Amino acid sequence: MGVYGDQVLPRALDLWMRGADVRQVRARVAAGMTGEVPGGLPPDAAAAIQDALDAERRDTLARITALSREFNGIVESSAGVATDDEHDPEGATIAFERAQLAALTDQARGHLAELDEALDRFRQGRYGQCERCGRPIGAERLAARPAARTCITCAAAG
Repeated sequence: MGVYGDQVLPRALDLWMRGADVRQVRARVAAGMTGEVPGGLPPDAAAAIQDALDAERRDTLARITALSREFNGIVESSAGVATDDEHDPEGATIAFERAQLAALTDQARGHLAELDEALDRFRQGRYGQCERCGRPIGAERLAARPAARTCITCAAAG
């Protein structure tokens, strides 16, 4: 998550929030234009946002892999032992660990799905636009929650 600690993503989001349009920039970049494009997302900002979302996605996939490996290890270690979780003094702990790892894995998979949706919105030129009110999502919110779908006002309203 080093990308989020840097100033690259907040700067890119700030530039983009000033009225950028991803589709315009990509078309102009494809035509060979460089630098900041008036009314469009600067290529460096688009690249920083794309890189940040990709990095978060890689981190989430690594977390899912690690959690799955740990869960499988617990299952394998308890499979050879003919114990009843309810009556074994260690059974409750093992059952709790399995349940906790399963919940963390589900949460990470949900986050991965949110990131994939954010990448889709980015490709379609809708990234950073609140899905409820249509206003821009603040750069600080996107830096903290890259997959945010709503602005802070709509998120607070529930």
